[in-house]
Amino acid sequence: MRIFASRPALRVLAPLAVVLVVAGTGLVASTASAEKKLPTRTPQELLVDLQQAKTEGLSGTVVERADLGIPAIPGANGQDDAELTSLVSGTHTLRVRYSAPDKARLAVLGTYSEYDIIRNGKDVWTWSSKDNAATHRTLTADQAGQPGSTPSGTPRTPEEAANSVLKALEPSTTVTSDSSVVVAGRPAYELVLDPNDSNSLISQARIAIDGDTKLPLRVQVFGTDNKIVFEVAYTSVDFTRPDDSEFAFNPPPGAKVTEIQPSDQTPSAQDRKQGEEARKATAVVGTGWTAVAVTKVDDLSNRQSDQQLKAFLDKLPPVHGSWGSGRLLAGTAFSAVWTDDGRLAVGAVRPDLIYQALNR
Repeated sequence: MRIFASRPALRVLAPLAVVLVVAGTGLVASTASAEKKLPTRTPQELLVDLQQAKTEGLSGTVVERADLGIPAIPGANGQDDAELTSLVSGTHTLRVRYSAPDKARLAVLGTYSEYDIIRNGKDVWTWSSKDNAATHRTLTADQAGQPGSTPSGTPRTPEEAANSVLKALEPSTTVTSDSSVVVAGRPAYELVLDPNDSNSLISQARIAIDGDTKLPLRVQVFGTDNKIVFEVAYTSVDFTRPDDSEFAFNPPPGAKVTEIQPSDQTPSAQDRKQGEEARKATAVVGTGWTAVAVTKVDDLSNRQSDQQLKAFLDKLPPVHGSWGSGRLLAGTAFSAVWTDDGRLAVGAVRPDLIYQALNR
């Protein structure tokens, strides 16, 4: 279901994925004690369950809420906007459909509009009702998910992978499990991650796992005041295969349709070179939940495609210190600084720890 292209305006925000690696967004799902408690399962068993979980299909409604302290992005109108860029703040409702192995549909519902992403085999469509516009592209064999070789260093069994995850988490995280929640009317386990570092702005993360299918039903991330800052959950879900008609898309009369050519889908040699240079230029200061990633970012001043992002950065307060000067985004679960000399530092920590990392 990885069919979603990144939005240009959010490209520089991509490092937040490092900070909120277990995170999703939004919730109105019920949480209560289960009438019949599920059999006890250890954190290792739940990690194995997550790796082995699969379904032939599902239909569901997801309610998403993000309270990350991110200012409104110019051009994205909060919960009234059905664009994907609006999901970084506010509350949103999404409809999800999936049919194995290659059919998926996501609809982001705005107050007066809808934004859809549809994959039907090799065909991928996007549709904006607000703009009465659609895009279409045909996936290549590689993009469509052809099987590839498995690196020799990867875990050979789910249990081995689970042990590796727990080993990586344990130095900085207490991992426990519970089986007393109900999400979308379904009894579920919870995998609970508690950071062992008071300097982290994230106090806890919880993953609710369906007691039957073992698929994730909800993800929650809590800030330092135990307030949910980033959350996503099913409010209803049916684990049966939807009809194929759910994934058929025909642009309505008068719609503007843009055909994306295969040459536009393949990264150029220059793009690949820039990506490799950016990877090499990224440094991680610290470890665990208080790690700060510092990387070089593009100069936005001469890039018309990034003017929306530049307008967003201009709204942030200026800051300066021995590390230089820049713009600060102090969120509820992370801090980020874009420096005037072209660096981005981001971590789930207070701004003073970001400044320390920039001085390294």
